[in-house]
Amino acid sequence: MERGVLLLALAWALGVTLSGAARSPYQQVLHHSRLRGRQHGPNVCAVQKLLGTNRKYYTNCKQWYQRKVCGKSTMISYECCPGYEKVPGEKGCPAALPLSNIYDTLGIVGASTTQLYSLSSNLKPEIEGPGSFTIFAPNNEAWSALPAEMLDSLVSNVNIELLNALRYHMVNKRVLTDDLKHGTSLPSMYQNIDLQIHHYPNGIVTVNCARLLKADHHATNGVVHLIDKVIATTTNTIQQIVETDENLETLRAAVAASGLNTLLENDGQFTLLAPTNEAFEKIPQETLNRILGDPEALKDLLNHHILKSAMCAEAIIAGLSMETLEGTMLEVGCTGDELTLNGRPIIAEKDVLAINGVVHFVNELLIPDSAKTLFELGKESDVSTSIDLFRQADLSSHLTGNERVTLLAPINIVFKDGTPPMNRNTKSLLLDHILKEQLSSKYLYHGQELETLGGKKLRVFVYRNNLCIENVCIAAHDRRGRFGTLFTVDKMLTPPVGTVMDVLKADQRFSTLVAAIQSAGLMETLNRPGTFTVFAPTNEAFRAMPQGELNKLMGNAKELATILKYHIGDEILISGAVGALVRLKSLQGDKIEVSAKNNVVNVNKEPVAETDIMATNGVIYAVNAVLQPPAFRPQERGDEPADPALEIFKQASALSKVSHRSSRLAPEYSRLLARMKQ
Repeated sequence: MERGVLLLALAWALGVTLSGAARSPYQQVLHHSRLRGRQHGPNVCAVQKLLGTNRKYYTNCKQWYQRKVCGKSTMISYECCPGYEKVPGEKGCPAALPLSNIYDTLGIVGASTTQLYSLSSNLKPEIEGPGSFTIFAPNNEAWSALPAEMLDSLVSNVNIELLNALRYHMVNKRVLTDDLKHGTSLPSMYQNIDLQIHHYPNGIVTVNCARLLKADHHATNGVVHLIDKVIATTTNTIQQIVETDENLETLRAAVAASGLNTLLENDGQFTLLAPTNEAFEKIPQETLNRILGDPEALKDLLNHHILKSAMCAEAIIAGLSMETLEGTMLEVGCTGDELTLNGRPIIAEKDVLAINGVVHFVNELLIPDSAKTLFELGKESDVSTSIDLFRQADLSSHLTGNERVTLLAPINIVFKDGTPPMNRNTKSLLLDHILKEQLSSKYLYHGQELETLGGKKLRVFVYRNNLCIENVCIAAHDRRGRFGTLFTVDKMLTPPVGTVMDVLKADQRFSTLVAAIQSAGLMETLNRPGTFTVFAPTNEAFRAMPQGELNKLMGNAKELATILKYHIGDEILISGAVGALVRLKSLQGDKIEVSAKNNVVNVNKEPVAETDIMATNGVIYAVNAVLQPPAFRPQERGDEPADPALEIFKQASALSKVSHRSSRLAPEYSRLLARMKQ
């Protein structure tokens, strides 16, 4: 018996889960509104009304907490869910609406104007008689919003036009929201001309871009869906709209030149963000001519204006990312009644419907990175100061032509104290910021060598938290242009100019260290190819040592070599790769602790005077202290981690020998001392 009950409960739970999973997005949002409204009684739905308008939305979870639609505040109200009505003296909406024919249902659900026009156009007998129909019924406000001349033309002409218009809102079968699949079409009852259905993940459903306000009102002979617009017939493809609208003449020529005509005529569901003639006129003529004369750039430009699915304006209630045919993402959003693209309200006309999608007219051209030169990429980003330096150095040709290169562009903040003077050395350095190939950072690997236009070889370093090229680390995602790629980097590049020994010898700060390296016999090591990180004590560091200790160290080649090897890591560590703590193995064998805090690098808790002095076989850090290996430090034994409790008791033990030699030790204290002696 218990097993049977358990199986029954499990089956019920699975049924609930499966039915929940099968809900359409509209039904999910309606269910959420029911949950939010249940405290007000049965069959009450929470509705968000956009302040200052009559627009209402069933609320999804995100909207409920943000209380906004298209960035504007909403007010929560509670009303009967579709299909239910109030009963005087009772809480909520306990009564189901009476089931009647479609004609009578129109009056019940707030479509009395549609009901009136059904009477005057002689549609009434059909929609109150036998059959199974679906009508997408415009609400009263939708009819009021029609231009007067359009409404006059519908209700005149012996009502034939009005009858045709209403039959275009009808389907000759019962269709509920679960059957309204995204991207499908339904043949209308007017010459079988299709209605375009879109059912979005946020629960909004549209028919020919008119939003379903209240759906699934059952009738004895069908179903009524209340919508917010009077819909017009559409028989054109997107390509035919482009070909016939005089505001799209330049776009028409560009589409023809790119060969995209076929795509815009094909079956499918696309959104064309159609640049108007005005949009093309805003682009510098030189830039426009370059793109129009480059088939690949032109194709990328146009594909960047085509979204992979149809997106009606009514479906946008917050920001979302949408992929274009060009492969990048556009941020589609809204501010009040205006649609926005990448945060800008540049849509001049929206929801021009086609049989294979929807067209929104835009008055600014959206140029993707893939159609831009390096110069254009950099000028509009946070490396604009670097781009200006390249222009001053007469290197713009490398950033505007069809040369395949990668630009290492320091971020603007690098130049907060001013830019370097423009001379031969600066120009030479800038040439080394241009790599000879068009690269992608995700394909770079540790130890890879890259060649610059200046003839230098640069190394790639891959770390857990950073990707670096010599002393610079990539500070933002790549921007890949038509011929070049932009790497935003965190500082000016300093290409290596010699071995570690060459660099140390050339810098007067390290003269004592150079002499010590010679005495210790380490010159050959630091001259050969390798991957060293050298924490180089300056002359000041050696002067800070007691004279006797310094003389003793310099006079003992073996001990000197041990100390110096402790200053040399066995791999290259750039400062950009230093996080909270990095432990670097030294040539001496013990580990060096390197950390960074507040933009200051420390080695064994000693601040570094200068970082990232690059050499062909390593990197040098200038430090104002001579580092001591653990074995040379007082009161330390080997590389064992310190035990704070033991250290405290060591000090306590020393004091106890002086003042409490005759006292008996507590058992716990004795055990700790025993541990220390082991």
